[in-house]
Amino acid sequence: MRKYRTVFMVALADRLVYRVDFFVSTFLMFIPIVTTVLLWRAIYSGAGGENIGGLNYSDMVSYYLLVMVVRAFGSMPRLASTVASDIRDGELRKYLLQPISYLGYQGTLRLAHKIIYFIMAAAPYALVFWICRRFLPAWPDGGTLCLCVVSLVLAGAIGFFINALIGLLGFWFLEIASFLHLFMTVQYFLSGHMFPLALLPASVRTVISYLPFAYETYYPTLVLLQRTEMASAVEVIGVQAVWVTVLAIVTRVAWSRGLRRYAAFGG
Repeated sequence: MRKYRTVFMVALADRLVYRVDFFVSTFLMFIPIVTTVLLWRAIYSGAGGENIGGLNYSDMVSYYLLVMVVRAFGSMPRLASTVASDIRDGELRKYLLQPISYLGYQGTLRLAHKIIYFIMAAAPYALVFWICRRFLPAWPDGGTLCLCVVSLVLAGAIGFFINALIGLLGFWFLEIASFLHLFMTVQYFLSGHMFPLALLPASVRTVISYLPFAYETYYPTLVLLQRTEMASAVEVIGVQAVWVTVLAIVTRVAWSRGLRRYAAFGG
């Protein structure tokens, strides 16, 4: 594990080189939160302040605020494109010659990025949550808080393996930009990032519940909102764990089969 610890520390140092730039870019990411809150305010005002899909304005704002927290765990910026680029350009060969797992290396880099991101984003998150505190649920008790943390970690693992799988398509396709664009569009809709899945018909929600996307964002957000009973929260975590296991196995199979057809040239 020493080599992964070294990679982790180097990645932390790399993220801290341009601290001001990182902080400013992180702060600017909160601007869409303000615009979305104002958008939903206009929608509810146009609807006469009534419930939409069983959710009032306060519910919608709190949902969207906590979706941002969940997505901070599950999103893996540039992971898929980096993996595909390393495969296409032949950069993967140097990792194959070293005693290190390539996907483990990429996971370690993302872990370092997440830690720095949360450190830098702590102040903006605190400011936004303080301003919108009347919309947010009460602080959870110890047991619920533990379930929330576990659900967030599993959401991050699901996001990592899904993005890694998209990147591994580079073994079979020269360019994966179209696949990545399609995936991001589908994920944005089916994960509950765009709007709560409760607004969809029950039959559509049933179909979506058989896919991993909702367990990357929507259901973990419900756990954070404390909108689920303890037993339901445990069930969500159980399904997340199943998806992490399935995606890890599929990723391993895709990696093994992809290496059989991989060829890199040059020194």
